[in-house]
Amino acid sequence: MSTLRHTPGPVRIAYRREGAGPLVVFLHGIGGNSSNWLEQLEAFGGRFCAVAWDARGYGASDDPPGTLRFGDYADDLCRLLDHLAAEAAHLVGMSMGGMIIQDFYARYGDRVATLTLADTSVGLGAAAEEARRDFLARRLGPLEGGLSPRELAPHLLDVLMSPQAPSHMAERLRASLAALRPEPYKQALRAIVTTDFRAVLPNVRAPTLVVVGAEDRVTPPSLSETLAATIPGAEKVIIEGAGHLSNMERPDAFNAAVGTFLDRHAVRASTLGTG
Repeated sequence: MSTLRHTPGPVRIAYRREGAGPLVVFLHGIGGNSSNWLEQLEAFGGRFCAVAWDARGYGASDDPPGTLRFGDYADDLCRLLDHLAAEAAHLVGMSMGGMIIQDFYARYGDRVATLTLADTSVGLGAAAEEARRDFLARRLGPLEGGLSPRELAPHLLDVLMSPQAPSHMAERLRASLAALRPEPYKQALRAIVTTDFRAVLPNVRAPTLVVVGAEDRVTPPSLSETLAATIPGAEKVIIEGAGHLSNMERPDAFNAAVGTFLDRHAVRASTLGTG
């Protein structure tokens, strides 16, 4: 497992780094951390500088010092690129990570080499108000009722992964869910329902790949179809036999699809040494 490093404060961001070459940054979902990307760090570290972060409030990163704005994640990502001395990076985001990438493109588009939007959507703020209330009630209600993330992990696991998910990957995801810190997680849940990137997508000019698990019940393939149809020139790949965490459930298929895409556009990103 890669050694965790940190950006400087005031909010330190932890990240794992493997290899040298064009920079690719992997961003986890709302229930994850950088360990969700271990297979990608190994696979891409041979020809890229592969980095996976812990978003603020997750893993070994610092907690938000005040009320979290969703835009804080994009600002943190900009600070991470500055810390790495990279002008531009390939960005690969899973679920919430994909929403962070869309927000980052709107704010810092000149620093995006390519976008890979995996098992994500245009943002929960685009959903009907009833759907947003239901999302928060289902996720926040048990926490505010006193249950811990560790106690919630088995239920979330059933929703996030398909029944045929490899058992060792299911255990890894269970561990990342159990490691969630309740207050930062609650803030992330409240922030994510404010996201709506429908106005951003038609203006995306960077090469874009949309990836989705065929059995994703959280952000089903129809939502990825909307992304691919709205972003000019976007490509789409469906990972058969995978649920919402397609990179963990079917890492070989995920890495092959993303690798083919990134290899075509590798030179668009800053090239970094082993560091």
